[in-house]
Amino acid sequence: MKTKTCRHKIIVMTSLIAAAILPAWSQENPLGEFAGQTDIGSPQLSGAADYATADQSYTIAGAGTNMWFGSDQCHFVWKKFAGDFILRTRMEFVGKGAVAHRKAGWLVRPSLDADAPYADGAEHGSGLTSLQFRRTKGANTEEITLAITNADVLQLERKGSTYIFSAAHYGEPFVSAELSDLDLGAEVYAGLFVCSHNAAVVEKAVFRDVRLIRPARENLVPYRDYLGSVLEILDVHSGRLEKIHASAQPFEAPNWTTDGTALIYNLSGRAEGWGRLCRFELATRKTSLLATEPINRSNNDHVLSFDGTMLGISDANPGHGGQSRIFTWPLHGGTPKPITPLTPSYLHGWSPDGKFLVFTGGRTNKFDIYKILADGSGVEIRLTDAAGLNDGPEYTPDGKYIYFNSSRTGKMQIWRMQPDGSGQEPVTDDEFNNWFPHISPDGKWIVFISFPAAIKPTEHPYYQRCYLRLLPIAGGQPKVIAYVYGGQGTMNVPSWSPDSQRIAFVSNSGMAE
Repeated sequence: MKTKTCRHKIIVMTSLIAAAILPAWSQENPLGEFAGQTDIGSPQLSGAADYATADQSYTIAGAGTNMWFGSDQCHFVWKKFAGDFILRTRMEFVGKGAVAHRKAGWLVRPSLDADAPYADGAEHGSGLTSLQFRRTKGANTEEITLAITNADVLQLERKGSTYIFSAAHYGEPFVSAELSDLDLGAEVYAGLFVCSHNAAVVEKAVFRDVRLIRPARENLVPYRDYLGSVLEILDVHSGRLEKIHASAQPFEAPNWTTDGTALIYNLSGRAEGWGRLCRFELATRKTSLLATEPINRSNNDHVLSFDGTMLGISDANPGHGGQSRIFTWPLHGGTPKPITPLTPSYLHGWSPDGKFLVFTGGRTNKFDIYKILADGSGVEIRLTDAAGLNDGPEYTPDGKYIYFNSSRTGKMQIWRMQPDGSGQEPVTDDEFNNWFPHISPDGKWIVFISFPAAIKPTEHPYYQRCYLRLLPIAGGQPKVIAYVYGGQGTMNVPSWSPDSQRIAFVSNSGMAE
């Protein structure tokens, strides 16, 4: 939300916020997020599943002659769902395998009967990637083959009676196929399966980054209705992803403190406490409010100074007209200092020497990029005056460039300029709408959020299927590093770890409620 807080004396969270700790299933449930497991179709050899809390992965062993024709045999790890959902994972088979058509992936069915109708998103040992389905009980299985082989990212989505199977090689965008008019009932079993395709053999697959997502309902009203939030940390080079916190109270936009010990994010939504900034301790996974009073309607444009001593805050407190205005606040405590007299102003970056703030300003119905002295003593200086929306400015650690996003060419793309606004040039030029470039502390990498072409270029809404992408600052092709259901508030602010290895971001799901 373009609206959000932190504290000198740490305040104990209210019971509402304290209840936001990641549910105990992560350590107590042997099946992680799933409710049960079963062998479908009574295969000759029994299957099994194991959940590893250390890396949040699932290892599933399954036998079975096939999942085809009029009945199935496999091992199935499931959870009951009603309504729409998105299921996503990275997967890999264990070992060479006895049969090329061993298969694993996502499975949805109304019952655990062997001949039940179903839809699955399957990866075969042969590399075949397909959406398989049985329309009625006991009918022969049908198949839609995707234009990709050997995929290792699998996503199966249900929207009413429509099923969308998307697959990718990690690092690349999804390739999708859609099946309509498949009625599996209001409540279904949904989860992961493994089938060996050989009655005398047990095969294994490992599933990582498993996400069970309840997306926004069709009639959700933006900025009135909200989903819960999940705080995630991604190692951008190894691809290791970890969920560390979840809450029904939505929150947004984590900043990583320069000492590496904590994340700062804002609460959003309309529940108690929204607009406050919080500090999340990585060692204890405890959350506390920050004492920035009287600034208590902060939004998801808050930024730490390069030396880690100051926090810049965009705040829309009714006391200053309800329009976003920029303040600075010492992390050791103190009174917030107003910086921008004009509104709306949305902060995105500090200069490395701490002298300037760069921000997006709405002036005469046009949003452009400005800078202003961080002590509030000067007047704002306009840096862009191009067509479209110019947003998300951020300095490189050496202070030589400001990176930003601009829709001046018709698509939202990443640009850069010199600190005085000269030399404006594009960095990306592709089919996506790219927002909020964040430069790694070592100055070698850019990470940004990419919305699909169907999203209006000047919008970065909540609750969308989007990507986080990584680009070498020296140039090259962006690589997908995270497949996300999120958008607004996912990664609006600098969120790199001090060692330039990881980023923190927020995804969304009604499952967090």
